[in-house]
Amino acid sequence: MPREDRGLVHAFVLDGRGGARAVDRRQLQELQLAEQESLWVHWDRSHPQTQDWLRRESGLSEFACDLLLEENTRPRMLPLPEQALLLFLRGVNLNPGAEPEDMVSLRIFADARRVISLRLRPVRATEALIADLAAGNGPKSASEVILSLAHYLTDKIENLVTELSEQVDEQEEMVDAEQRLVPDHGQLLQMRRRAASLRRFLAPQRDIYAQLTRHQLPWFLADDTDYWNELNNRLTRYLEELELSRERVSLVLEAENRRMDQRMNRTLYRFGVIAGVFLPLTFLTGLLGINVGGIPGAESPYGFAIICVLMVVLALGQWWLLRRLRLA
Repeated sequence: MPREDRGLVHAFVLDGRGGARAVDRRQLQELQLAEQESLWVHWDRSHPQTQDWLRRESGLSEFACDLLLEENTRPRMLPLPEQALLLFLRGVNLNPGAEPEDMVSLRIFADARRVISLRLRPVRATEALIADLAAGNGPKSASEVILSLAHYLTDKIENLVTELSEQVDEQEEMVDAEQRLVPDHGQLLQMRRRAASLRRFLAPQRDIYAQLTRHQLPWFLADDTDYWNELNNRLTRYLEELELSRERVSLVLEAENRRMDQRMNRTLYRFGVIAGVFLPLTFLTGLLGINVGGIPGAESPYGFAIICVLMVVLALGQWWLLRRLRLA
């Protein structure tokens, strides 16, 4: 990439028919859009050149630039003067070596004929959008650009939610099929944390989609509201699925804890029964093993046999008593 294009990830002029042509940083300075054309520029906000262009050449107000360059933010929608719009969206992090719940942020400024988007880490949604433009079936206007970006961000969420639900299904089936099988507690806890984190970060985005359903800008297309409403319904369904996955993991862990408690109780009960049987016998053998005079039967040749019979009778009596009391 030429030095003057550093920070500029993509720049496209939409032809209004589903296609687009790429432009570079130098062409942006002298670009004149035809009547049916729109502009989409995508920047890496970590580069100083991005901040310089945004504040000096973009024509955005200082207030809008400050919001777009904030270090930390959450999903939000903010109408601006002259029918412009600020939109902050989140998506799952699908970059190599990253955790999906470590969300990526996409910050968007849009007006009737221009979309400026900023990211810190690569976002797969922009790649899918560029592929549509290359195939000639991409967005035709600025409103369709932001709608397509939101659509592809939601698609990536769907894939992750489905994968998480399938993992929970596997754990449930394994536990149900084999009662003695011990589930992977580390994996279950990781799935529960992931479901909770995704739900926490994505819940505000559902509210943004609901606001866009009600907030109709003049440059939105007539059916854009229906698409935003559909995205709102889809994201609501994914959030409900995440909540259900978290509850199912909790149920698997609770069931395993109950089984462990039951096994522990049975083990302790058996040890208690064994101790109850052998405690009197141990007392008897200890008493008769005292090396002092006067032990009964010490002079009798049948003393040992009598003691053995007595211990057997005592053991059988304990067994009968435990059976009668339903303790064995």
